[in-house]
Amino acid sequence: MARRRRKQKLPTEPVLIDITALSHDGRGIGRIDGKATFVDGALPGEQVMFEYTQKRSSFDEGRVVELLTAAANRVQPRCAQATICGGCSLQHLDPQAQIESKQSVLLEQLEHFGALQPQALLAPMTGPHYGYRRKARLGVKYVLKKESVLVGFREKRNSFLAEIEKCHVLAPEIGLIFPEIKALVMRLQARMAIPQIEVAKGDDATAIVVRHLEPLCEEDQAEWVKFCQDHQLHLYLQPAGQDSIHKVWPDDGNVRLSYQLPDFNLTMRFHPSDFTQVNQEINQQMIRDALQLMDVQPGERILDLFCGLGNFTLPLATKAATVVGVEGDEAMVQRGRENAQSNNIDNVEFYAADLTKPFDGQPWGQAGFDKILIDPPRSGALEIVAKMTVFRPKRIVYVSCNPATLARDAGELKKQGYSLIQAGVMDMFPHTTHVESIAVFEPE
Repeated sequence: MARRRRKQKLPTEPVLIDITALSHDGRGIGRIDGKATFVDGALPGEQVMFEYTQKRSSFDEGRVVELLTAAANRVQPRCAQATICGGCSLQHLDPQAQIESKQSVLLEQLEHFGALQPQALLAPMTGPHYGYRRKARLGVKYVLKKESVLVGFREKRNSFLAEIEKCHVLAPEIGLIFPEIKALVMRLQARMAIPQIEVAKGDDATAIVVRHLEPLCEEDQAEWVKFCQDHQLHLYLQPAGQDSIHKVWPDDGNVRLSYQLPDFNLTMRFHPSDFTQVNQEINQQMIRDALQLMDVQPGERILDLFCGLGNFTLPLATKAATVVGVEGDEAMVQRGRENAQSNNIDNVEFYAADLTKPFDGQPWGQAGFDKILIDPPRSGALEIVAKMTVFRPKRIVYVSCNPATLARDAGELKKQGYSLIQAGVMDMFPHTTHVESIAVFEPE
């Protein structure tokens, strides 16, 4: 029987440390007697006093208790709970330094996992630093002992909800009304049965989806309706899984929100629970730049993999002869078809398919493609990139939300005879350590 490892006793007094680097999760890195220590709230170039939160065999963890020497790029966080709330990691770092750090992470990962460096570096895409986040899932908890309600994100590195009064990165329609949401939940008979609310903002309206673990009585539902009327929010209820989500107010039969892509004269409609990009300004830049990088010609046939509701597919269709969008989620494929129809676009085809399976025999792949755009999930697309090169596209544009899997997949594309021509980062999630990027590949 294996012997249980005894948990190391933590020092009770704060310890002095010099911070020399920033980790990929936004913590300062220093060394104590040669052992790496990750310190929440510290930045490179700083000297701080910290307290240990955990000791491990290969590294230790802690958090700042006193800042002795501040880095030149340290700024005052707008949020008073920035050191506690897990929704942000880097509000104390100047936004320009944040994006430079993300660019460094991308280049490091390309070198580490793919043994690659781009021939040219794209200028970072940046946008608003606050009020940018249009989608979020917020935890809700009624605390019986305190007779109070918590609403927001989890605390850093634990499962407890952070006690916050407002969120500056969320769209203000939601981020500035946390006290009102808490007061509403306190009034409900079912206040202990509401674990989560999901928010989604379109250009036309903002929706709130209320998850409830027991049926709401008429009085509770009326409270939610009045609250949403007063704050001009659309109300959806979710008594069970995703399929149970239904709109309650306004009772107009329209269960879609929408966002505009003015560069292409497109209106994209979506359900509040659909995946959409959280940062609309960066999304517009990303689509515009991706199409420029694709250099789509009028006679070309384009493949859009992991196409979702057509965020790239329909803009591509305004430039190309034909665009084929492929997505694993049947509901999103249907949404793409709806958007094509509502925007009067008839040179696009949408298909639902398991993209980890071979393309051989798939009807959508028989005619081949001139160029490919791919926008996979965080897990990347290793199985797909090895297969899609059978089409020998003249250019591949890869949009990524995880630089490690992008780098891994780039290495596979290199094996398939493709060179990494350009790459760059996008600040889709300011104040967080999420690194969104875009890369361009061409045949060697």
